[in-house]
Amino acid sequence: MIVYSKSEAEKHLADVLEAARRDGDVRIRDENGQEFVVRRRSAADRSPLDVPGVDLGLTADEILEAVRESRER
Repeated sequence: MIVYSKSEAEKHLADVLEAARRDGDVRIRDENGQEFVVRRRSAADRSPLDVPGVDLGLTADEILEAVRESRER
């Protein structure tokens, strides 16, 4: 894992982001010795409900009618 000083990270942000993309995460150490992690966010972090839509070619009225029918049963 790559560790950058705060001043290096400020000067070379593109390099920090590229390293995080390539390696998964990068640490940045400030003057007080505290460390921070820059981590690539993977697609797995997305909601499982974030799925592409499907065009069924139905109108809003047809969808509403199908819902009404299913509730009558």
